[in-house]
Amino acid sequence: MFVRPAFLALVLVAAADALGQPAAPRSGPGATPAKTPAAAEKKQEEAPKIDGQTIPRPNGTFLGLQVVNGNFVLTFYDKEKKKTKVDAARATLRWPVRYQPTDERTVLNPGAASTLTSAKGVRPPLNFKVYLSLFVDGSETATESYVVDYRDDAAAAAPAKAP
Repeated sequence: MFVRPAFLALVLVAAADALGQPAAPRSGPGATPAKTPAAAEKKQEEAPKIDGQTIPRPNGTFLGLQVVNGNFVLTFYDKEKKKTKVDAARATLRWPVRYQPTDERTVLNPGAASTLTSAKGVRPPLNFKVYLSLFVDGSETATESYVVDYRDDAAAAAPAKAP
């Protein structure tokens, strides 16, 4: 029995479509041009990245929480994930530690144009829950509160040193 290649291609495409898998790329007239790896790589480079742990906010903007030089830094981002000015007067952080029975606490005050920075250092290991509260000027009540599972991926990815 002889099976025509066009019929076989049609059956394979229909079967792949039914299974929800992408079919093999088509060639010839009417075929869509394949995306080049360079175009896909360029698109990934253009996508902005939020530094540290990403915290989505109710208004569609984002916060980035990270530890820089042993201090917490909270960066504010807009909806397009670009740095924006700080919209809170200060923030408080609380996180559990293993070297004392009570949690560590710190206040983040304005640093650069888009950040709040802590003055208190953070001791490793950087793997804990952080309780974050944002405050506006003239209010003693938190306007936003978050619980973040903080994990410093850079420290976790670093290879252990041999003795």
